[in-house]
Amino acid sequence: MLPASLLSVIGTEVLLAVFLLFCRIGGCLMIIPGFGSTRIPAQVRLLISLAVTLALAPLLAPTIQAALPDETLSSVSWFIGAELLTGVFIGFLGRIFIAALETLTTLVSMAIGLSNMPGMPVEGVDALPPVASLFTLTATAMVFISNQHWEVIRGLVASYEAIPAGQPLAAMASLEQFTDQMAKTFVLALRVCSPFIVYTIVVNLAVGLVNKLTPQIPVYFISLPFVIAGGLYFLYLVIAEAMMIFLDGYFTWLQLG
Repeated sequence: MLPASLLSVIGTEVLLAVFLLFCRIGGCLMIIPGFGSTRIPAQVRLLISLAVTLALAPLLAPTIQAALPDETLSSVSWFIGAELLTGVFIGFLGRIFIAALETLTTLVSMAIGLSNMPGMPVEGVDALPPVASLFTLTATAMVFISNQHWEVIRGLVASYEAIPAGQPLAAMASLEQFTDQMAKTFVLALRVCSPFIVYTIVVNLAVGLVNKLTPQIPVYFISLPFVIAGGLYFLYLVIAEAMMIFLDGYFTWLQLG
């Protein structure tokens, strides 16, 4: 409980505005890649969300106070629901990038023969092949190394212009934005993983041809070490460029929305 003297100095209107800011900011940061990683304890994510909210409160609290018609239970409940849904939706749009990368890099693991190697959960709760974990962990780390996590905060500030406080998400517009984002992110992930798709087609075609020529030899088991070695060398050659393509797409979304 806050002391009565502090409440009289700050005012209940300001505290309510800060809480409504926390609903959108916290909902976004609990899901968006990097901040919303399950490897970060929930208490730490909560404190980060609270710190960002308090830092942005002097800038955004007047917007919330102007948009809130009154302090009745129905109005406040409506605002809380709308702000939570907006924050979660923004964070989920960013989470799609990691989901698409995880899906396609699992295909990469299959392409170079490493899909059966046990992995561990890094970004999410599900265990991924080591190659998929390498891509997702590198992408998440590069977001912070390149200081693009500040763009997340800038985007949250700009979201109050695109989606005014207290305004519910338009169902059709949100669904269209979600489907467009899904299509763009999976095309981006496909661009990242396309060299490995070409690699697996060429390698399997060659292995199948050799198997037809020498059916008495178990070509698959003999060729598997060479497929893995070639895939790892190919990964070494293209991973830097592949990550740059993915991060460029993600940074473009952070900056332009």
